[in-house]
Amino acid sequence: MSYAVIAIDNFFCYHTIMADNLMEKIVALCKRRGFIYPGSETYGGLNGTWDLGPLGTLLANNIKNEWWRSIVLSRDDVVGLDSSILYHPKVWKASGHVASFTDPLIECKICHERFRADHKKDISEHEKMHDKQKWTEIKPFNLMFKTYVGPIDNEENKTYLRPETAQGIFINFQNVINSTRVKIPFGIAQIGKGFRNEITTGNFLFRVREFEIMELEYFVKPETAEEWYEYWKKERLNWYLKLGIKKSNIKLAEIQKKDIAHYARKATELWYNWPFMGFGELEGIVNRGDYDLSQHAKYSGRDLSYLDQDTKEKYLPYVIEPSVGVGRAMLAFLLDSYYEDEKRVVLKLHPKLAPIKVAVFPLLTNKLPLVKMAKDIYDNLKVKINGMIAFDDRGNIGKRYYSQDEIGTPFCITVDFQSLEDKTVTVRDRDTTKQERIKIDNLSLCLTNKLY
Repeated sequence: MSYAVIAIDNFFCYHTIMADNLMEKIVALCKRRGFIYPGSETYGGLNGTWDLGPLGTLLANNIKNEWWRSIVLSRDDVVGLDSSILYHPKVWKASGHVASFTDPLIECKICHERFRADHKKDISEHEKMHDKQKWTEIKPFNLMFKTYVGPIDNEENKTYLRPETAQGIFINFQNVINSTRVKIPFGIAQIGKGFRNEITTGNFLFRVREFEIMELEYFVKPETAEEWYEYWKKERLNWYLKLGIKKSNIKLAEIQKKDIAHYARKATELWYNWPFMGFGELEGIVNRGDYDLSQHAKYSGRDLSYLDQDTKEKYLPYVIEPSVGVGRAMLAFLLDSYYEDEKRVVLKLHPKLAPIKVAVFPLLTNKLPLVKMAKDIYDNLKVKINGMIAFDDRGNIGKRYYSQDEIGTPFCITVDFQSLEDKTVTVRDRDTTKQERIKIDNLSLCLTNKLY
């Protein structure tokens, strides 16, 4: 083997190790600091499930709030919805999920472990464990979880846990039109739970069986669909960039026709540079055409056309759908913000996403005047700052700073002896570690400007 080949092998080996190390560090940090715990860990765990801890709940809520603010609150053309998790079983027949929501399944005849047939790396690694390898024929496996409505478990009462929230929007399309003043173009947004019985899960929050999803269905005139498709591609990319994702780690990728879903006319994915696979899907932006409304009109026997009150034109609108899982977005933000040096580990999360916005410390915990002033500032900021405020009086001040750095707290306030004299405090910046003195009376306004 040539030195060049050895060098190339070493390069890829090094970066694979670095990628694995980064994921291991993120997973360990998330459990240690209360972001994410393994699901049902007390009983040995349940594959493909994760529980959000105190900080993870805050981070997830902040991500959802920023998505909702961007998609709904800051716009005049989008309304919200929160549909049921259980739908009438005909919904899934109409949408094509019963027939087409499948992944290719293959089973090892030796150990009976099952894999997605298109996950070549997993299959290859499994084959290395056996001298002789025999596989079953590839067959489609439906990813929807089955359940039953009522006390009798039979085919008549069978339905499914929703694998997406989109169908809840489509079946409420006419309800929204009839009960609001929306006019095309307009959107309906929803954040909610979804469930997919994945053949294989993995890479932490990347592929799971229970997840929360943020979806927008934006209804447009058919002849304007391409224009809006391009619009939402740019909007969604910019959302991540504004919240701190590095430009070098995210890009738009147009998906070839042969690889897109059965309902899609066009599909683009926002790809993130995942440490375990390189660039791969973070979010999908899809032109669904009029597939969903036409199918539900067909199966329900109802006219789901839109009537333009100004022109009296009647038509089935096309739909542009941006859709992303909260967990996958959270993983991207965590990975992208992770930083460490010889002294500290830092999550450089955007202040809008940071679970804790500000931490307040007394310099010394055994000096009651310092503790009292710090507590008063803490109580005041809890009322005036939009977000979680922390009070910490454990250990020395340096350890407290580094502890807050590790969970992504943007600013730390320290009450010292000078504070007692001139009513000022130090405000420490997480990323630069620089400190500035701020008058206590100006503190809430100053922090609000820095955070938002």
